[in-house]
Amino acid sequence: MRLLYFILLGFIILVTSCQDVIEVEVPTGETRLIIDALMRVDITQEFIGVKVKVTETNNFFEELPVTSLENITIIYSTTRDDGLVLSTGTSSLIDLDEGSGVYVPNPNFSTEQRIRTGVLLQEEDVLFTLIIEHKGRKYAGQTRYAPSSPIISLAQGDKTLFSEDETEVIVAFEDDPDIDNFYVFDFDFDQFLVTEDTFYNGQEFEFSYFYDKNIDAGQEITVSILGADRTFYNYMDELITQSEEPQGPFQTPVTTVRGNVFDITGLDNIDIVDNAERPNDFPLGYFAIVQEFKRTLTIE
Repeated sequence: MRLLYFILLGFIILVTSCQDVIEVEVPTGETRLIIDALMRVDITQEFIGVKVKVTETNNFFEELPVTSLENITIIYSTTRDDGLVLSTGTSSLIDLDEGSGVYVPNPNFSTEQRIRTGVLLQEEDVLFTLIIEHKGRKYAGQTRYAPSSPIISLAQGDKTLFSEDETEVIVAFEDDPDIDNFYVFDFDFDQFLVTEDTFYNGQEFEFSYFYDKNIDAGQEITVSILGADRTFYNYMDELITQSEEPQGPFQTPVTTVRGNVFDITGLDNIDIVDNAERPNDFPLGYFAIVQEFKRTLTIE
């Protein structure tokens, strides 16, 4: 028995002594600006909740550092069907908590910089343009308000798909028959789902969503339905697809998901808001102003 003990001890020492620390150089790329400019609108409020967060890309395993802008402005213009501009407004944004990377309408400006929700409810077309200046570069993105449909009901179900630990929620909403609608659902915990009304145009639609994480009894979850246009729908669909792929920390994503904000440095025509001639110059992120309806459910 003692002989066996020393044999095993010698084997363990031999194995542990052969272990080396390997330092792996993770790939580093060009730093890019990341723009989080998704603005969720509650039309019962007087003002749009304007907030833009800016960070920069970083190496693997490190948190994204916030960054500061030289300037950030939102321009919104109302036009008739014939193209005549009826009105134009601007909103100057500022980082109130200096160094936070979060920009909101400047409360210290001589005039009101918040954008009233009523701007979105006009019959005329309203175009929003986001202008950002950062480290000598200039970026711009454009969007229009995307309305949504309210959630009719939100309930907990008792079915599962793959595991007994799953939690089912059942969502119902009624689609607007007058337009082609795209929706983005936010199921809390950074879980999203996209859908379009191709097969349920103008109808009430009900579906189940399954959480694959443990949700404790008594815990509240908030489910939101966001309006979207086709471009935002495609952008979120691609993000969701890539987030579900089993990519390791050293695997390169299949594609870089580009948003609708472009590098316009050197361009003097505000009507040209793309980077078709400079495909490698672009920030990451998206600019959208969307209607949001949400409901909260307490898990039993």
